Amino acid sequence: MLVGYARVSTQDQDPELQVVALQKAGCEKVFTEKASGAKRDRPELKAALEYARDGDTIVVWKLDRLARSLKQLIETVENLEGRGDGFKSITETIDTTTSGGKLVFTIFAGLAEFERSIIQERTRAGLEAARSRGRIGGRPRSVTDEDIAAARALLKDPEITVRKVAERIGCSEATLYRYLPSARSNSV
Repeated sequence: MLVGYARVSTQDQDPELQVVALQKAGCEKVFTEKASGAKRDRPELKAALEYARDGDTIVVWKLDRLARSLKQLIETVENLEGRGDGFKSITETIDTTTSGGKLVFTIFAGLAEFERSIIQERTRAGLEAARSRGRIGGRPRSVTDEDIAAARALLKDPEITVRKVAERIGCSEATLYRYLPSARSNSV
């Protein structure tokens, strides 16, 4: 049995195009959802997966309807395969119930892993090159050394609270505590 899953990201979008395509592809049951692909908890996807029985095939209009990331897509398809179910994408013509479809999906997975490795290598190389030029990555400090010195001086007065000092130097109390852990006791 073919079980369809259609998803749109916002309430303004209409899943009708996907539903019609899934029905033309032979889906006997179609689950429709309006939810972001980034959300892991999608009730209709869960219902479709639970509805599918051994030997059924989950069908989507396009790969990105099932999962937002390739990692999530691969995990979902591997889970289906482990249960004895297939996966089919109409637009990309991928069908894991055939040996050719499994090959294409495996190549996609391999390319995705290769791409992740290349990105990691480039990021590491870029960070090393920046460090060699004296640049340090990360977010710039929100509190200067002068601000810390002023905060120390202000906190010596027991009448002035940590909150007032944080407001005065333009940071949160948590940030002030990070730079001056003893600020809690006012014994800076």
